[in-house]
Amino acid sequence: MYKKISKLTIAGFALLMTALISFPTQVTQAQVNKGKIKKESVKTKAGTNVNRPSVSNRNMTTTKKNPGRKTNINSGNNTVNINVDKSKDIRINNSRNTNVKRNNNYRPYSRPPYRYGGRRYNCYRPYRYHPYRPFHWGPRWHPWGFFIATLAKTAILVSVANQQYHYDQGVYYMAGNNGYTVVQAPVGATIVSLPEGAKSVDNTNSNNTTVNNYYYGGTYYEKSDKGYTVVPPTAGAIIENLPEGGEEVKMGDQTYVKIGETYYQPVEVDGKSMYEVVDVEEDA
Repeated sequence: MYKKISKLTIAGFALLMTALISFPTQVTQAQVNKGKIKKESVKTKAGTNVNRPSVSNRNMTTTKKNPGRKTNINSGNNTVNINVDKSKDIRINNSRNTNVKRNNNYRPYSRPPYRYGGRRYNCYRPYRYHPYRPFHWGPRWHPWGFFIATLAKTAILVSVANQQYHYDQGVYYMAGNNGYTVVQAPVGATIVSLPEGAKSVDNTNSNNTTVNNYYYGGTYYEKSDKGYTVVPPTAGAIIENLPEGGEEVKMGDQTYVKIGETYYQPVEVDGKSMYEVVDVEEDA
């Protein structure tokens, strides 16, 4: 009788140990069935396939940083990064800004126009392509769309057609939410003196040899009785540098730079890369 009970006790103990050992394997298999753990087939060096559990990454998230918009601007041999916050853009009335004007004493074009898409692109000089590289006029100058929270004490108020602008060091601003946004210089605005770095515009295409047009930061000025007044670009004017904000536009075989509604043709003057203001006309 004693021997029989002893055998039953030993057999029961063996069954209990077997259940305890196999329990973790059953739990792991249950997790696999529920999809919490995926099986991956891994090939060993011997060429056999081995199933290994791998933790799922469904609970992992990847955060993408938004660095904001940065514009690379070439200033001589230096590149400057400027942050342009488009979220603070304001509505701007540019109805007073015309595309291009012809000088009253302009010389007729001796070259045939370049025709494309129902338009005539008139220039005095031959087309000589060179890549568009925006120019930076120094730390006080900013491109269109640039936002600033406060203005310098040197800023003055300029009024054009019942619209008020703030002007400082060759840059025009309009007040908006919590700050000021750089805008295109309004045609008709008059300042007493030109910003430092302004250059005279080449008027050799005009019969009038008197220099009374100037250029700075993408803005054209004309000498007036009260100072210097913002005017549209003059057709045929030659300038060296273009501001940030333009884009290269391919017209058939030629590529122009478009800033606002003004087209510039890349040209070469005395071996130097320059731009000529294009006179665009609709084909009759």
